[in-house]
Amino acid sequence: MLIRYACSADAAAACDVLRRSIAELCTADHGDDPKFLTGWLANKTPENVAAWIADPGNVLYVAIDDGAIVGVAGMTKAGLVTLNYVSPDARFKGVSKALLAALERKAADLGLTQCRLESTKTARRFYESAGYHEQQDGGVSGFSTNTGGSCQAMVKSLI
Repeated sequence: MLIRYACSADAAAACDVLRRSIAELCTADHGDDPKFLTGWLANKTPENVAAWIADPGNVLYVAIDDGAIVGVAGMTKAGLVTLNYVSPDARFKGVSKALLAALERKAADLGLTQCRLESTKTARRFYESAGYHEQQDGGVSGFSTNTGGSCQAMVKSLI
């Protein structure tokens, strides 16, 4: 598996991973509610993914296995993890762990002392096992994963 910076040519495949991961793996969060799921997926378009990749305030990585994108992760350069999704075909193969490690290394390279995120119910144990813990000061300002309040603000010290 290769982890590399995302480029504009990755937008459609990365978008497909995001949409499939949410629809197929995050049922604890959306409960197979079509209206809820439609809302969560509304901004997951190839055009928006391309814009996130192009935004100089973001860092986006993709995981490549056998020539295909199997994961996508992103964060702001302020250390806010905004994405970490894996293809259902690559679940439990270390993709999310490798992507998160790349984000944390980048955050440290940027001189940041912590990473923050809002975890879905589906991913909460994953983030806890990676050293994240519940953020007690009210959460992550200005960020929403569109999961209807089921998210938990979490933080990890990098030092």
